[in-house]
Amino acid sequence: MQWSPEGPATWQVHDLSQPLGPQTPAWPGWPGVSAHVVCEFERDGMYDRTLSLPEHSGTHLDAPAHLDPSGRFVHQLTLSQLIAPCVVIDVRPACGDDPDFAVQADHVAHFEADHGPIPSGSAVLVCTGWDRYLTQPELYVGGKSSSPRCPGLSASAMQTLVQRKIVGVGIDTLSIDPGSSTELPAHKVGLTAGLWHLEGLTGLHRLPAVGSWIVVGVMPVVDGSGAPARVFGMAPSE
Repeated sequence: MQWSPEGPATWQVHDLSQPLGPQTPAWPGWPGVSAHVVCEFERDGMYDRTLSLPEHSGTHLDAPAHLDPSGRFVHQLTLSQLIAPCVVIDVRPACGDDPDFAVQADHVAHFEADHGPIPSGSAVLVCTGWDRYLTQPELYVGGKSSSPRCPGLSASAMQTLVQRKIVGVGIDTLSIDPGSSTELPAHKVGLTAGLWHLEGLTGLHRLPAVGSWIVVGVMPVVDGSGAPARVFGMAPSE
């Protein structure tokens, strides 16, 4: 599907991204975001810094190459794949406070029963409500162990979405798979099918179930397995 300005006279634009800085929750065992000032106004007449961060920091995109040796890198994704209509599957009632919750194929089926088939060429965003813990890293990440705990998608749910011929999947948690997963089956199913994944989204509850568009402003890192992204949701004004 192609973007078209036709439709609502005005659109509401929602920032679905986390601020990126030293307080941004990081995957356990990985370094966070750090910045080093190299130019100061008093000394150099300007302000400038160098940044150090993992590719998968904050709100970020996983490129297929993350887990598929023959998959595309970040810089190989086209704009037509990064601007897409989207649907929002709200699983907050089912997820609750369960850090091991996994979206199942049945959740996708129930969504389609209520809202119709998920269109090919669209993006699917999963709203668990887990972003409410962003200011509480011990809950958002799930403690300080090497294995985080947060909701995600089951392999069966991802397989169902791949069958819909979508362009990508996003979620408001640290990982597309439940954080405790070690085999990452949902990652493997989605990325080897050529989908991109967005992790660490925020505020998905502000978008309607259908009718919105997503704009993924990902950094085009050459040969990147992933990169931080500024993600916008565009919803029709009521």
